[in-house]
Amino acid sequence: MFEPDLEWFYTPLPRRILRLRHIAYNLWWSWYPEAQWLYRQIDPDLWETVYHNPVRFLRRVRQRRLEQAAGNPSYVQQYDQVIAAFDAYMQSSATSEQPAATALAGQTIAYFSAEFGLHESLPIYSGGLGLLAGDLLKEASDSHIPLVAVGFLYPQGYFLQRIDEQGQQHAEYPRLHGVDVPIIPARTAAGHEVIVDVELAGRITYAKVYRIQVGRVPLFLMDIDIHPNTTQNRELLAKLYTDDEQGRIAQEIMLGIGGVRLLRQLGIQPTIWHLNESHAAFLVLEVMRERVSRGMPFAQAMQTVRQHTVFTTHSPSDSERNIFSTDSIKQFFWRYWQQLGINYDTFLNLARTDRPHGPGFSMTALALQCSRRSNAVSQLHGEVVRDIWQRLMAQAYQSSTDRAILSITNGVHTASWLAPELAQLYDAYLGVDWHAQLTDPAHWQRIYDIPNDVLWRLRRLLKHQLLLFVRNRIQQRAQRLGQDPLVWPVLEEDALTIGFARRFAGYKRANLLFHDIDRLKHLLNAPGRPVQVIFAGKAHPEDTAGQQVIREVYQRSLEPGLAGRIVLLEEYDLMLGRELVKGVDLWLNTPRRRHEASGTSGQKASLNGVPTISTLDGWWPEAYNGANGWQIGDEHEYTSNEEQDQHDAQSLYDTLESQVIPLFFDQRDSADVPNEWVQVCKEAIVTVTPQYSTRRMLSEYVQRLYTE
Repeated sequence: MFEPDLEWFYTPLPRRILRLRHIAYNLWWSWYPEAQWLYRQIDPDLWETVYHNPVRFLRRVRQRRLEQAAGNPSYVQQYDQVIAAFDAYMQSSATSEQPAATALAGQTIAYFSAEFGLHESLPIYSGGLGLLAGDLLKEASDSHIPLVAVGFLYPQGYFLQRIDEQGQQHAEYPRLHGVDVPIIPARTAAGHEVIVDVELAGRITYAKVYRIQVGRVPLFLMDIDIHPNTTQNRELLAKLYTDDEQGRIAQEIMLGIGGVRLLRQLGIQPTIWHLNESHAAFLVLEVMRERVSRGMPFAQAMQTVRQHTVFTTHSPSDSERNIFSTDSIKQFFWRYWQQLGINYDTFLNLARTDRPHGPGFSMTALALQCSRRSNAVSQLHGEVVRDIWQRLMAQAYQSSTDRAILSITNGVHTASWLAPELAQLYDAYLGVDWHAQLTDPAHWQRIYDIPNDVLWRLRRLLKHQLLLFVRNRIQQRAQRLGQDPLVWPVLEEDALTIGFARRFAGYKRANLLFHDIDRLKHLLNAPGRPVQVIFAGKAHPEDTAGQQVIREVYQRSLEPGLAGRIVLLEEYDLMLGRELVKGVDLWLNTPRRRHEASGTSGQKASLNGVPTISTLDGWWPEAYNGANGWQIGDEHEYTSNEEQDQHDAQSLYDTLESQVIPLFFDQRDSADVPNEWVQVCKEAIVTVTPQYSTRRMLSEYVQRLYTE
């Protein structure tokens, strides 16, 4: 990856605002809106053009604009306030009100993940797994958790989504340019750049290590797009989640084994290794190998490593993608079991399950076998995976109750997903220190003190902003396709606006709403009660079923009676996700029960005062109380997908028709405020925000994974 001379490459900054570059290279700005304002205010159009990326902004901004800002007293005053806030944040220490940090004094957690969703300008994430990892790093920074993170700097990252005139998804892979992202080469204490080498199928592959600062937390990313790596090896590791087994095992070896080696070069000695999913599970083999090489017997090495490793599983089953063939294991590890002092069968047994369809090397089994604690990501998910793994690994579990998989429900980083306008409202009614009281349910009771008309006007403003954003996205796509954007219908400000945005996987059932087209048309077009639905989401390039769902949604959006009521937006990413969870009126979630591990999009919507309507899957069975949203279906287990789809679709229509739509439109006061609807919005904020945050989640990690 090309590294420029930074002083030559960037527009010279006036001395008075010199630290704009300093802020740009710490992702703290991504959850501090006032810092983003500093760049936007200099050149609003350029800020949008560079996709809210301050590093790229500083490369392209005109010198005249910078000089004008430096000479503007009001701008300089705001600049000084942001710099003071940043310095105070970075220099602060943990307090007695942060017991999680105190409990980890003297320790270092190494958090490994295949993806990190930190900001839309850094496309090294795919979906919920990466967003959870990104939110966790931000919260670890806020909470003074002693954590370092390890991942990949994919040259092509995840794909850019384009949808053509027929609704077909096309994947584009623009290369990630190092000059456009806030990375710096990682260096040892002696000042040397860090290069790690790992053997992949008999060939040495090198990775240069870069550092991204996420507040107080360092994230180390490996880049294999360097000399002297072969083109073949570079391509194996270029994209996030390749479908080729050779590429997948190469990525996971580099992540796990290479990740351990990079930390060793940096002099970082983790006391806890945390696997965010099983992609990095090979790290346990590398740490065992280190101990065996120093004379420790393998059995003791395995037990020692287990005592320092924890594992979070996000999958409701042992996917075939998590299992490598024995042929691949032989090809890539034929030297490794000898270095561990064991034979081939013992090596395979580290990751073998009791599955009936033959042997395989299960990364999830490896992670479970070699971790002292493991957790699922919701209560229901815990029930599902405990049942699966206590059957597939009966021998490992038959005499051990302390190996049971815990349930720690996912949460979200509040500051990253809360609309700035709502944050100001919370300042006014909860006090400016509400961030410090984030997980205190009693403190959030003050939300009920907000006058209904005040919250409603703000919700209307956020919807207005969303619809402007959506119209702009529609126009951009129309221009790209050579279409007249005026032929596209204009979304209505007064319509009940429903949002659905997530990965288009079959079990998530984005097309459930279309089960009964005639009834849907009636619901969306009832006189005086207009309803519109905004869809967004990607399907994996190899997921033909998911891509078919995208085509179906798109084609439905053109159908008479649905055109103007159904909208599908292309290129679902962090920015689009933020706009949707802030601006819609209602959040729709329709996974088949027992298939969604957690899901967090509804949590993000709820903290913005957007109620959820969802099947009882993932996190929603824990959160739903009958007053903070609506449920679809029930807990009944059906014998076929068709039967469940039929039942859930009818429940969805019934609930919208008899409860949701009347509450939104019919019960309004003289000021046109739907007071009972606003009460549901408040209930969503009060019940979800304190419980479903990464602060609560990370506190549970500390208590139940890291220190117990």
